[in-house]
Amino acid sequence: MGAGESGTGAAILAKKQGCNVFVSDKGEIKEEYLTELEWNGIPWEQGAHSEERILSADCIIKSPGIPDKAEIIKKAHALNIPVISEIEWAGYFTKAKCIGITGTNGKTTTTTLTYQILKNAGLNVGLGGNIGKSFARSVAEDEFDYYVLELSSFQLDGLKEFKNHISVLLNITPDHLDRYEYKYENYIASKFRVAMNQGEDGYFIYNQDDPVIMDYLAKNHIAAKKIPISLEEQVFPGSYVIDDQLHVGIKNKNEMSMKFDFNALQGRHNRYNTMAASVVSTILEVRKDVVRESLKKFENVEHRLQPIAEIDGVHYINDSKATNVNAAWYALESMNTPVIWIAGGIDKGNEYDSMKPIAREKVKALICLGKDNTKLHEAFAEVIENIMETTSMKEAVRMAAGLANEGDTVLLAPACASFDLFQNYEDRGRQFKNAVLNL
Repeated sequence: MGAGESGTGAAILAKKQGCNVFVSDKGEIKEEYLTELEWNGIPWEQGAHSEERILSADCIIKSPGIPDKAEIIKKAHALNIPVISEIEWAGYFTKAKCIGITGTNGKTTTTTLTYQILKNAGLNVGLGGNIGKSFARSVAEDEFDYYVLELSSFQLDGLKEFKNHISVLLNITPDHLDRYEYKYENYIASKFRVAMNQGEDGYFIYNQDDPVIMDYLAKNHIAAKKIPISLEEQVFPGSYVIDDQLHVGIKNKNEMSMKFDFNALQGRHNRYNTMAASVVSTILEVRKDVVRESLKKFENVEHRLQPIAEIDGVHYINDSKATNVNAAWYALESMNTPVIWIAGGIDKGNEYDSMKPIAREKVKALICLGKDNTKLHEAFAEVIENIMETTSMKEAVRMAAGLANEGDTVLLAPACASFDLFQNYEDRGRQFKNAVLNL
């Protein structure tokens, strides 16, 4: 069910395994995926779900975008038809060791960074999950010894037997609560599924400075070896930073230490991302010089604090992937110059109180970009003097350029989902980039 990258990859793998496969998408299937399904001789439908055919299946592989409360999924559960995720399905057909990375924020950067380090170390490693090629497609087409997987909570929800060799939990802040009955505890439990099925031979890397994570660990058992990362105290085994010096120790107290001077990874949040990737690398016995060189050369992912241009002394930065309050807070926290902040979109139940102090300190003007900016405008009216509104990215960038002085930064960090005005956060980020480059 669902014929995007996840569903099409799952179908291709199922066909390769000799299954009788049918693909159903309630929306419109993209041309590239239709071509692939036709090429592989896989029957499909779009625009509706054929209920009788779907509910006669032995197993349903559900794309992560389809909620469990969808009527046809509830009917499948009532009939005891297994409903699993594409990650679970792919896991049945590979013996590769998986490194699963999740967190409300930072997982794309950490996944990409970890993959780059392991690849540079010469490991036979693949990248997948919520980034790039789907895990199932890669299992069907490639033969890797390791996979670095970015795992969203929606993907984790469909796991039953899948097991990571190394799991990483970067942080937990409220997000997607509409999918979790507006209960924060349900979302927290979903994130911890990254460590499910792990035994004592596995590793669980977690952020010791995150109170939500620590509260859960105090009440729940994790079987894997627990490896903390911290910016606030020295930990062993684990990783910490003191006086700009990164330390990692898993078996020995100081297996790796290096100066934290990597220009590509600025900001407090990227220190956590770097520590997590360094711990994974140390567990897999990657040499220190490979880790250091990889960190120095790493280019941050598109739409994540991505520098676009410097025009008339003004820096333009695309953080369209900052789709929640915590991610936007981190983006502002990493800025060292006055900010003209472009934010807004579909509010996912956001509470902006935590952002008010950093906005007061860093932001000289806010441009609200969305169909309904009421909540955003009201939240920051008392801390940001200059607030403007628009429904056009081109106009938002022009407004920002008019407000900015030499030495300022124009930052797109929406704190909201993109679907009111854009196809997705990538479309929003690309429109920002095009508007900047056309100034």
